[in-house]
Amino acid sequence: MTNNEMSHLIADSLRRRMKTMHSLYYQAVDTMDLSHVNHFEREGVLPIAFSLFHYTNMQDASFMLITGIAPIWNESWQERVQMSINDHGKHRTVDEMILQRIGNYEAFKEYQRAVFDRTEAYLEGIDAKDFVKVLIAPPYPPQVASTYSARCAGPNGITVLDGFECWLYQHGLRHMGEIELARGLVGLGGMTS
Repeated sequence: MTNNEMSHLIADSLRRRMKTMHSLYYQAVDTMDLSHVNHFEREGVLPIAFSLFHYTNMQDASFMLITGIAPIWNESWQERVQMSINDHGKHRTVDEMILQRIGNYEAFKEYQRAVFDRTEAYLEGIDAKDFVKVLIAPPYPPQVASTYSARCAGPNGITVLDGFECWLYQHGLRHMGEIELARGLVGLGGMTS
């Protein structure tokens, strides 16, 4: 297999994995209502609303780090979606984020679809040669040094491919696992076997 064929294989695999993961999020939101999403189980247990907004908003923000394209989320979206905490919560405590709630679930679904569609469209047109572009080179600042992506990075630093793999794909799967577990707490089942 040539390097060119390998690059196309990697790009195709990433496109398919992102679409599949997004489809799990769509299935999750379509099979829950606002009472499920905003359910408060107990102290220390984040509501599904946190995982949904956190991941979608982080994909939106991470996309900017990878592509330079500004995030979709803005004050207009906040007015429509009505998040109780207008923050993805990455640098906040669990005690703060257990208060996260979605006010307008249909508007949240629109925002989620806009973010996911934009990522998928970008991946459809990406040149696989762009995957090796370094986004953050070592030495890493303290906020980056302890991250999963820094652990995965090669000697040159965190690349575009690392960004898609770590910040979007693996991060999304992590929060989908939380959502599937939390669905059991609100009387719903998991979605995959």
